[in-house]
Amino acid sequence: MSIRIQCLCVDSTDPAALAGFWQAALGWRRTFEEDDEVAIEPPAGSREDGVVPDLLFLRVPEVKGGKNRLHLDLRPEDQAEEVARLEGLGARRVDVGQGAEVSWVVMADPDGNEFCVLRPLTPEELAGD
Repeated sequence: MSIRIQCLCVDSTDPAALAGFWQAALGWRRTFEEDDEVAIEPPAGSREDGVVPDLLFLRVPEVKGGKNRLHLDLRPEDQAEEVARLEGLGARRVDVGQGAEVSWVVMADPDGNEFCVLRPLTPEELAGD
């Protein structure tokens, strides 16, 4: 089969602002911008470039309502440091019913889209043991 996911589309009342948050959060580059849509992609030449789907932010008239049906999971090297950095960019911690005993942190971007910051992988997990 010769099909792949080109991009994940995110609705927003302000695509440029939301793209700016995710651009800073992920360290990605803005590759397309018009009033109603903005695309960001992994850094050129990175191992993710051309492999990881782009994020495309599309203007819609309504604000987000309800819990996401699809969300991103981010895997940092230092979870606490990354959560603090993302909060500094405008994200906030949210409760979607995950409970207190989970190893991830549920957050929402400035538009309210939930995403998770996972725990770092252990050296054994990284080695594939």
